[in-house]
Amino acid sequence: MNGLSLLDHISIIKDPRQQWKIEHKLTDIIFLSIVAVIGGADGWEEIQDFGEDHLDWLKQYGDFESGIPVHDTIARVMGMISAKQMQKCFALWMDDCHQATDGDVIAIDGKTLRGTYDKGRRQGAIHMVSAFSAANQVVIGQVKTSEKSNEITAIPELLKLLDIHGCLVTIDAMGCQRDIAKTIVDKGADYLLAVKGNQKHLEKAFNDYFRMEMLQNFEGSSYSTQEEGHGRKETRVALVNEDLSVLGDIAYDWSELKVMGIVASIRQVGDIPTEDISIRYYISSKKLDAKTLLESSRSHWSIEVQLHWKLDVGMNEDACRIRRDEAGENFAAIRHIALNLLNADKSFKAGLKRKRTRAGRNNNYLSGVLMGQGAS
Repeated sequence: MNGLSLLDHISIIKDPRQQWKIEHKLTDIIFLSIVAVIGGADGWEEIQDFGEDHLDWLKQYGDFESGIPVHDTIARVMGMISAKQMQKCFALWMDDCHQATDGDVIAIDGKTLRGTYDKGRRQGAIHMVSAFSAANQVVIGQVKTSEKSNEITAIPELLKLLDIHGCLVTIDAMGCQRDIAKTIVDKGADYLLAVKGNQKHLEKAFNDYFRMEMLQNFEGSSYSTQEEGHGRKETRVALVNEDLSVLGDIAYDWSELKVMGIVASIRQVGDIPTEDISIRYYISSKKLDAKTLLESSRSHWSIEVQLHWKLDVGMNEDACRIRRDEAGENFAAIRHIALNLLNADKSFKAGLKRKRTRAGRNNNYLSGVLMGQGAS
């Protein structure tokens, strides 16, 4: 950690424009885009409108000597900025203001930006893969792929950006790959990977090992919880086996593999006997007990509610059609920056939409939001 603010990190991004044509500073354009999104803007024209309404306030943070750029200029510049530089800037900023501790769960998962699908040009929708700190509810990094199947290649690129030493990285079955597991271990972290059919031999070994009666009688580490509400009862059972001999030679294919885990979810409505039983398999390089396995696997899915749902409902991400050049990926990074800052603010206890509305009309509140996570 070096104490640099978000503005300091933004200033490192290289300006791709010809110097003699520059009228508006790059840092001003990026900063304007970030605070406008915090204040409720979801597109280039709204960013311009926000800037014109808040010009005097903006001059506290940047030059803005030539006023506010028009929306076409903002869109063109954001499309020219290197997305890799923006990703690195974002990750370094989060590394500077977010201190991970041993055992923190870092959930990695992908999300398709549905509005970016372009049927006319036969271009698929942008797919972003993000790393999310479950405990702190902040995005710590993201990269773009052209489609969901490319998560396998995107995840190692994302891991290169992150400081995850001592953390437990959780990934769904798409990321259950030997190279990804090794990359995580080489970064000084541990992995918890879901196992499905893309690893046929590993899944078969689990299927051969697991029996339903283990949920009632298991010699290894076991843990269960039960929740009731709305006429439903859900029981979760976690089992951890440290005897990897049941995997045979497969166990040696996975870097530092320590345990195999099983999580069962049993849902019952009323007093009717249920057949709704979900069984999930996991492998981990960390010597987890069953309680930690259950908690960590549930923490992984927090990325759906605390990140993906908020991006859709609170920030209208799926409705956004920005995708030209590098703009779609850069705008996704800006949304993540805005989301992190809004989540960090505890002065106004409200949902994301209300926070954005208040930030758009109250400069004092917006200034307070920027103070979070070392933004200003």
